Amino acid sequence: MSGKELRVKDQIEIVKLSKGSGAKELYVKKIRNGSVIDHISAGHALDVLKILGIGGGEGHIVSVAMNVSSKADSKKDIVKVENRELKPGEVDKIALIAPSATINIIRDYEVVEKTRVKLPDSIRGIVRCANPACVSNAGEPVEPKFLVERQDPLRLRCFYCVRIMEKQDVLKQF
Repeated sequence: MSGKELRVKDQIEIVKLSKGSGAKELYVKKIRNGSVIDHISAGHALDVLKILGIGGGEGHIVSVAMNVSSKADSKKDIVKVENRELKPGEVDKIALIAPSATINIIRDYEVVEKTRVKLPDSIRGIVRCANPACVSNAGEPVEPKFLVERQDPLRLRCFYCVRIMEKQDVLKQF
């Protein structure tokens, strides 16, 4: 048998094993230390990675599950990041795009802390106003501030110019 035939044969066997396994669930290895972000709004796992500044070259082992079945919602995303615990500022940013997310801190394979993200009534310094004429964008020593009018779907109102920002406006900034 030539090398080409062997490769083709191996590929066929892999396909047969995949089709014949009958598995209904996918198991992802537990992480020893790090963070698990669960209950991310379906389709937003990659946005969470962007918020965290994870592009793949950092050396962290990252597991991403998208559009998986959920009891609470019909679908959800999950992100696991090994050897990295999230900072409070990162959690606040995640709350903007995934208001139902939970953050699990893992140490030595055990969940040592589990918190649900919480979007406060007002946010400061996390995002900029989309209005270029806003005083918070004019080079003045003014920190951007928004009132949270609605969490899901996200609706923010600039404290200074009353510009409304929604999830897509926020996502453009990460």
